[in-house]
Amino acid sequence: MTSAAIMGQLRTTAQTLAGLDLPPQEVLHHLDEQAQRLGSDRMATCLYAVYDPVAHRIVIANAGHPPPVMLHRGGRAEVLRVPAGAPIGVGGVDFEAVELDAPAGATLVLYTDGLVESRIRDVWTGIEQLRERLTETARLTGPNPPPLEPLCDEVLDMLGPGDRDDDIALLAARFDGIAPSDVAYWYLDPKAQTAGQARRLARRALSRWGLEELTDQLELLVSEVVTNAVRYAERPITLRLLRTDVLRCEVGDDVPQLPRLRQARPSDEGGRGLYLVNRMTRRWGATRLSMGKVVWFELSMPPGAGRG
Repeated sequence: MTSAAIMGQLRTTAQTLAGLDLPPQEVLHHLDEQAQRLGSDRMATCLYAVYDPVAHRIVIANAGHPPPVMLHRGGRAEVLRVPAGAPIGVGGVDFEAVELDAPAGATLVLYTDGLVESRIRDVWTGIEQLRERLTETARLTGPNPPPLEPLCDEVLDMLGPGDRDDDIALLAARFDGIAPSDVAYWYLDPKAQTAGQARRLARRALSRWGLEELTDQLELLVSEVVTNAVRYAERPITLRLLRTDVLRCEVGDDVPQLPRLRQARPSDEGGRGLYLVNRMTRRWGATRLSMGKVVWFELSMPPGAGRG
């Protein structure tokens, strides 16, 4: 019961930290501090990964967890070289993050040690058996990546009757990625004319993607967010549009303070930009970065629209 309670608290902490978009090694560091504050001698393992679908890269940090396996599109299964790290709760240790390729169509397989370790099998033998099973399963599906649920079923079938000594958790994540043709990116100087320039660039991108139906809405929102960024930024701001199942707009600047939605008074000349963003978008938010922040919002695609 004590272990379950501690895991519940650590899980809540991890979910909160995930919302802050911290680097993986920082998440593990804060989890370790939380475990120390709980004052228990119990430890937990954790593997934390952040995927960038534009760069097709993944950043991983590990705290004593079994290494993930990457199943590549061609059928090759690779045990990723990730520093093992100390478990959460040891205290006073550094966690190291590594950045690796995550090509489109590849599958990341995460699991607990109950899948690969038992009384009759050591952990590294089990990991090698997992890698071999993934390779065999991929060969059966040919050039196309295997569907995730049948893939997980095949992996679980590698367990014999005497192998279930512990609870098992298995997660398979497919990397779709975002193609360069679905990304538009610009650096803009923070000056009075920048909002108008951003509107023109956004309009051209929508025309190229055949999304003219969103032009008026996007131009208004881009103008509001870029104007707020220009007001305080000292370095060039960034504007990025991403076309997936939604249209996502991101505006970055070098000011760390995150915007807050507030109700403008009738006498206020400003303060309504975020109110418009909140009312007109599918969802929006702001992410603090090491050198500033990114304010983003998403618009629903018109019927029949999508990636090219």
